Amino acid sequence: MDRRSDVALDVDFARGHFPQLANGWAFMENAGGSYVPRSVVDRTARYMSELQVQPNYGFAASVEATARLAAGKAVVASFLNADASELVIGPSTTMNIYVLAQALRSSLEPGDEIIVTNQDHEANSGAWRRLAEFGIAIREWRADPATGELSLARLDPLLSSRTRLIAMPHCSNIVGTINDVAAVALMARRHGALLAVDGVSYAPHRLPDVKALDVDFYYFSLYKTFGPHVGAMYIRKALFSRLTPQNHIFIKTPPATLNPGGQPHEFSAALVGIADYIEALDDHHFALPAAHLRARFDRIFTLFAGHEDRIAGRLLDGLAARPDIRVIGNPRADGSRAPTLSFAVAGQTAGAVAGHFFAHRVALGHGDFYALRLITALGLADQGGVVRVSLAHYNDDEDVDRFLAALAALPRP
Repeated sequence: MDRRSDVALDVDFARGHFPQLANGWAFMENAGGSYVPRSVVDRTARYMSELQVQPNYGFAASVEATARLAAGKAVVASFLNADASELVIGPSTTMNIYVLAQALRSSLEPGDEIIVTNQDHEANSGAWRRLAEFGIAIREWRADPATGELSLARLDPLLSSRTRLIAMPHCSNIVGTINDVAAVALMARRHGALLAVDGVSYAPHRLPDVKALDVDFYYFSLYKTFGPHVGAMYIRKALFSRLTPQNHIFIKTPPATLNPGGQPHEFSAALVGIADYIEALDDHHFALPAAHLRARFDRIFTLFAGHEDRIAGRLLDGLAARPDIRVIGNPRADGSRAPTLSFAVAGQTAGAVAGHFFAHRVALGHGDFYALRLITALGLADQGGVVRVSLAHYNDDEDVDRFLAALAALPRP
């Protein structure tokens, strides 16, 4: 495979695929939902205008609809290094996790233990905590209240012979640090526990490999990885027999048993548009064709990571120059964090700071981002949470320049 170190992402070429970028704003709220390339929009429109029929019948349009849905799931399988038979495409990651928690409940007994974190988005916390209603003991792996980081040293004493599941983020949507999932998988295996990982904040920036990570469940949001508003969930194939079906009683075959009502049709078909975009990038950057789609994902996401680390480093340097600003997590873009940067400004609410950036046509987020437990642990709830600037590969130096200019104009105490 051609992976020369001198190949850098052609950001202008990438940006040309996203019509939304023409609106005149520096879009830096990608962690809440990325823009989609024109190919995804086109795939959605084509399915709805050409087909929009029930799949799995024998007439021509239905046969074609079935094929397009399968092609969309195959793209996600390649992205995760999984098999399509191990995947659920559902309405959202929140709903997918809730369904999974209910499916796993019948295999648990009162006194069994589940470990959750206070670093997670509530989607990967609340659904598991609710199982306490059925006698399941919930143990909390707590982040450092100063940095927001998780440490393996804090996890180890929580594990016991009663541990049945560890639920954790691959990367926090506030802290940004990439957690050592593979190391946690080893710890889980030693105690006979399962591992469920929220990859929502990781997957837009690094390519997940569910086999290499040795996870049992992995879920992420495709609308944050340049696709339509659906979520994907990987389930280790051997575990389907332990999961109570959550679909109609007469549906017996996994993974459909874990997908109430079935997958969203037009958006599942539109997932092929993500592959269209990746293939266009790969053809543009590399002279030698890749052997398969997974290889294309791999080398394009390598370009994404290099570019994102560089521009995130510029942002972090700018934030570090302000003594009145507290950056959450690792202050360096050293390859160990996603370009999701959260900060608080002394004496100012998150909403007021965000309003200043809006006036400079910088789109970013503020609040708790459904991670209220972490915001509370960090002592930032009274300030309205944090301001979050989150990048994607199509952000460029002009976006960073605009952010830094707005930062320079932000009133000091």
